[in-house]
Amino acid sequence: MSAQRKTGMTGTHRVVILGAGYAGMAAAVQLAARVKGRPGVEVSVVNAQERFTERMRLHMTATGQRLAELNIPELLDGTGARFVRGWVTAVDAEARTVRIDDDRLLPYDTLVYGLGGVADTPAVPGAEEHAFTLSGAQDAELLAGRLARLDSGTVVVVGSGLTGIESAAEIAEQRPELNVVLLGRTEPGATMNPKARAYLHTALDRLGVQVRSGVEVVKVLPDTVELAGGESIAADAVLWTSGTRVSPLAAAAGLSVDERGRIVTDATLRSVSHPEVYAIGDAAAIRQGYGVMHGTCQGGMPTGVHAALSIDRTLRGRQPKPFRFGYYHTPVSLGRGDAVVQFTRPDDSPRTICLTGGMAVRYKETVTASPWPTYGRMKKMPASGAFWPRGGRFTRVRRAK
Repeated sequence: MSAQRKTGMTGTHRVVILGAGYAGMAAAVQLAARVKGRPGVEVSVVNAQERFTERMRLHMTATGQRLAELNIPELLDGTGARFVRGWVTAVDAEARTVRIDDDRLLPYDTLVYGLGGVADTPAVPGAEEHAFTLSGAQDAELLAGRLARLDSGTVVVVGSGLTGIESAAEIAEQRPELNVVLLGRTEPGATMNPKARAYLHTALDRLGVQVRSGVEVVKVLPDTVELAGGESIAADAVLWTSGTRVSPLAAAAGLSVDERGRIVTDATLRSVSHPEVYAIGDAAAIRQGYGVMHGTCQGGMPTGVHAALSIDRTLRGRQPKPFRFGYYHTPVSLGRGDAVVQFTRPDDSPRTICLTGGMAVRYKETVTASPWPTYGRMKKMPASGAFWPRGGRFTRVRRAK
């Protein structure tokens, strides 16, 4: 490959980061801070809006609570990174270009793909047309508007995972005049230890949330949710939190993806089919010793930082190192005044230790509020963002003999 192909016609190595979520921002700030002042490196960050979306607080937005205005260009100011506002509509992996808003082309030499997941509404008939989601701030604001127009009625939350639990609890606490029904295939808190799970169920019961486990939604209508077996539940609003999907752009570009459309990476987070592409956060299928990582902020930010470290090493003529990450907690808010925190082993299995009540609330808020100041610290001290649990023996990938 020619030097021009590696660094572009101008001799500048162009790094383009797609998505400014938790992982994308970590990659952008970390890389920009490390290459700042170094000639021949250009970092661009592409995102559809200037406001940073606090996905861990979207259940608060959905109930009409005001959040802080966190501005992406302001955070990037002084780092040397360029912010490009627009929707990514295509990636040409062979030409190494990104199409933005269908009318702009942005060339790259190295691409960091961080376009995260959204609610998997196409999985069930009617969900895309009639259900609300928490895929972004605008989606959450739409739900808030609907709830504000209800004086009474039933809100059905589909999906008993962490997002569904937090959303059901938040709606029930903020709007006690509404009936809140939480539907899921599995029991809420199924992966927690008995103490944490019992506390969670007691909190949901106290808030008046009706929990229905072991059920499957097969259709969503304008005012009804249909379950497998023929039962119907009347609903004035439906929130869909059951499952996520990723953008089809990676598959359309010819990158190797898994069955969920996530980019399959090697140990260093590079695409196995296109090594000039790094995949991070929810967009990546990253294998560790315990299996493929699932999307969370606690794992997403380290993937972004590691991608930046790997790119920096490569630009300096060194080999990138393997990525390893071990989980350490599952914090769950249960309204504004209650929470439960399940501490975990690196493979995400529950430990015997958990926090509940006021201590858990403080812990959860510390975690939720930490990304933005962490980015700020990385601007001045990049190394401050490069610490996370590596997971020990749990994350070692055994090679076939």
